[in-house]
Amino acid sequence: MKHRILVLLSLLVAVVLVLGACGPKATPTPVPAPTQPPTPAPAPTQPPTPVPAPTQAPTAPEKKPLGLPAPLDKMTWDDVVAAAKGQTVNWWMWGGSDVINAWVNGWLAEELKKRYDITMHQVPVAGPTEFINQVLGEKQAGVHSGGAVDIMWINGENFRTMKEAGLLYGPWAQLVPSGALYDWDDPAIAYDFGYPVEGYEIPWSGAQVVLEYDTAKVPDPPKDMAALIQWIKDHPGLFTYPAPPDFTGSVWVRMMCYYATGGYEQFLGDFNQELFDQKFPACWKLLNEIEPYLWRKGQTYPETQQAHIDLFANGEVYFRMTYGPGDAQTRIDKGQYPPTVRTYVLEDGTIANTNYIAIAYNAAHLPAALVTANFLASFDSQYNTIISLNRYSIMKESALTPEQRNLLASVKRGPAILPPEVLSAHKLPELQAKWLVAIEEGWRKNVLEK
Repeated sequence: MKHRILVLLSLLVAVVLVLGACGPKATPTPVPAPTQPPTPAPAPTQPPTPVPAPTQAPTAPEKKPLGLPAPLDKMTWDDVVAAAKGQTVNWWMWGGSDVINAWVNGWLAEELKKRYDITMHQVPVAGPTEFINQVLGEKQAGVHSGGAVDIMWINGENFRTMKEAGLLYGPWAQLVPSGALYDWDDPAIAYDFGYPVEGYEIPWSGAQVVLEYDTAKVPDPPKDMAALIQWIKDHPGLFTYPAPPDFTGSVWVRMMCYYATGGYEQFLGDFNQELFDQKFPACWKLLNEIEPYLWRKGQTYPETQQAHIDLFANGEVYFRMTYGPGDAQTRIDKGQYPPTVRTYVLEDGTIANTNYIAIAYNAAHLPAALVTANFLASFDSQYNTIISLNRYSIMKESALTPEQRNLLASVKRGPAILPPEVLSAHKLPELQAKWLVAIEEGWRKNVLEK
């Protein structure tokens, strides 16, 4: 029995030894299997849109139309310039200044031809009634295109008359490039003799009345209107003024009426017939009072500005009034005036205004009209009038480049030109256009025909 137990134990030990020899010496710790597979991330419903590589450099944004009235309503500025090429522009303008005429037919004509291939054709007129009647006559005859007038030098009651009669193209002035050079919030720019411009004309020049005199003949000119009236009486035959509606004669009558009626302030605003009838007899009385002391005893008046210029240059009269503060210096430089001529403003002040370029509603050469008007208002043209015609800048300084401001600051003025600050300190306003019409008609009835 003992022998059978020993045999069994020996067999068991042998089996254990065999199994130990066949298995690993150390059993690693098993990693438990997950109870369920991990949830996969949802696939995108569509693949992301790829960003294409640029095939060429980005192009400049397409230029938009300026927003001009028909027939130019679809045009950009480049389109207008291209359409103007080869055209002739007919500029109907006052032709009474040989200096301005020479500038128009010289520098301006050459620049328009060189820059834009536009031919300048000046049509000199004695007064704005000529181009008003021309355009009005065409409209009444049904000539709504191909008119004789392209652009006009205009302001005051003439602008109002044409705009209210539908004789002007517009609005355009704030849409063209040069429109940005002007302060359209300034009443002196936005209103023409108190009448809103509303984009129907663009500024061309500023004007203020000065008196020209020869220091060799009048060493101490009268300082104000009262003293000048006395001088006229003390020096018979040596003073006169052009007959209205010549614009310098008209402005001189207004200045004397400002004095005679007690000041311009009461006439600002809309025309008042009752106030006019009440106040202006004092003006007619003054003008009739000095008439016997005028050149040729007031029996005749110079009919044009040029006639008055000739009287002054020849020494027949000792004073000449002009809207151009630099006109005397220009004429000195050209040898038309003696170098002793100077200008001054009355202590009471002198009337100032802005004059403009407008376009006829039926202009035959509308693109050329627009390009020419824009160029007249441009810095290059304005600067040339300053150095050639001795004008002053009416452009908005903040709209100019530093180089342009430096050019203006470097302009040298001759001795016959008053400093801008002197002119500005003596500036009087214009009245609304209907006052002007009434004053000119009143002068004719109560002074000329008396």
